[in-house]
Amino acid sequence: MAGKQLKCVECGSDFSFTDEEQQFHKERGYVHEPRRCPSCRQIRRKTMNTRQPVRTEVVCAKCGKPTTVPFKPRLNKPVFCDGCFTQERTPTESRFNKF
Repeated sequence: MAGKQLKCVECGSDFSFTDEEQQFHKERGYVHEPRRCPSCRQIRRKTMNTRQPVRTEVVCAKCGKPTTVPFKPRLNKPVFCDGCFTQERTPTESRFNKF
């Protein structure tokens, strides 16, 4: 294998994809070459770890009270406020009671 010169999709600069990095990718089973230079990858990792979860405003399907949920609901699934969710959930549905 020979080192390759790649172009970063973020900043447009050229960067080296060394023989050692290519070997590392091969050992890990990665199929695609990196698309970002090392500095843009580091910036992206930092911003990915600091994202806040998205909160969506909805109306509870049981009591009609406005509430927010930490996900984007599906159109075919009812969404409940915390109180109604606790009442609707049976002990067998709990992911912690699988024994």
